[in-house]
Amino acid sequence: MAIRRVITVFGIIAILALLSGFIHYGDNETDDSKTKTELSDQSSLSDPDAKNQGNQLDARKGIQRFFSYTGFANATWGHIIMIVIGLFFIFLAIRFDYEPLLLIPIGVGILIGNIPFMLNAGLKIGVYEDGSVMNYLYYGVRYGIYPPLIFLGIGAMTDFSSLISNPRLMLLGAAAQVGIFITFLGALTLGFHPAEAGAIGIIGGADGPTAIFLSSKLANGLNIIGQTVTGDPIYVKNLIGPIAIAAYSYMALVPVIQPPIMKLLTNKKERIIRMKPTRSVTKLEKILFPIIGLLLTAFISPSSLPLLGMLFFGNILKESGVTRRLAETARTSLIDIITIVLGLTVGASTQADVFITEESILIFILGALSFMIATAGGIIFAKVMNLFLSNENKINPLVGAAGVSAVPDSARVVQNEGLKADPSNHLLMHAMAPNVSGVIGSAVAAGILLSFLL
Repeated sequence: MAIRRVITVFGIIAILALLSGFIHYGDNETDDSKTKTELSDQSSLSDPDAKNQGNQLDARKGIQRFFSYTGFANATWGHIIMIVIGLFFIFLAIRFDYEPLLLIPIGVGILIGNIPFMLNAGLKIGVYEDGSVMNYLYYGVRYGIYPPLIFLGIGAMTDFSSLISNPRLMLLGAAAQVGIFITFLGALTLGFHPAEAGAIGIIGGADGPTAIFLSSKLANGLNIIGQTVTGDPIYVKNLIGPIAIAAYSYMALVPVIQPPIMKLLTNKKERIIRMKPTRSVTKLEKILFPIIGLLLTAFISPSSLPLLGMLFFGNILKESGVTRRLAETARTSLIDIITIVLGLTVGASTQADVFITEESILIFILGALSFMIATAGGIIFAKVMNLFLSNENKINPLVGAAGVSAVPDSARVVQNEGLKADPSNHLLMHAMAPNVSGVIGSAVAAGILLSFLL
């Protein structure tokens, strides 16, 4: 078996070397044509040797042309790096179960988007080439069509009971959004245009659909943000790919990023605080909540309506009790289809020649800081709230970490960390309140940024 593998490897190397030799045969295509003409002049058409040499040249040119279109001829180090990143995403999803429904489509999308091909050859296969299939699918990302449909599915599968029973926990979801605005200021300091900075800052909410929606409006490569001295328009950078990948990456890495921050900002005594059990919520309250939430948030931030309107619409389908088929479709088939297409096209948008830039690296750094600040903001605000609460109404500060909108992973991390401190202390239902309020908070924050920066 080992001998066969060695023979196979050397055989592949020999084939590639042979093809490479054909690529470099002669100085260029013009020389080959000139040689063929000379042979034709020197020999009659009936000369078998002249015909054979001419046919050999045609064969070599055909093979050269074929090889010039293959990935081997067009590969760069950028493509290799991105392919490794795509494989790493798939590894994280399979080996550690980190958001597999997101990371596997994104990882495969990265592989698809970074298969090297000849640029400007009219092949229409790249995600940025007009007329290609991937470009048509990417339309839903670039123009913010997919995120509201994702929110529809999220609304249809979300139970707001914990938030309704303890509405003060909504403040933790609001406090966690501090990371968005601090990162916005940091991006401005680093020289990003305000529109680009706003799109980067939303990564701190750890909400992929919201990040895609806002970047599709503010950092889409289409909006004109100024003029050169000669009067030519200056366009905003297209940062949808880096922002989306950063947001989903940090969502997937919630179990890795949040626990150290939670342990750093809380002590043993705080981590074992027991919270009052959540009260039972009536059906009427469940029906009224999305209606009131829709009206209130839309009046506060009309720009967030495409996201929150669909979120609360999905929840009304769920809680009304008379649209079970629609709710079932929204939370299963529809959201699954959109997740597949969204993940695949977001991954494919990481085409090496577009994605590997200085801005992308800065976005990943700012995104990490934004997410950590958001986590810390929720924990610290919970500790501040405890200063004004009686002992029986104290909040376990770990719950504040769920203020980011990575639903439900952040709530699960809170549950796990709480069980480590006290195996009988279950915090999941309490953590779901700030977790779902974080979804609402990040969408409201996106709407506020959009109204100011668009």
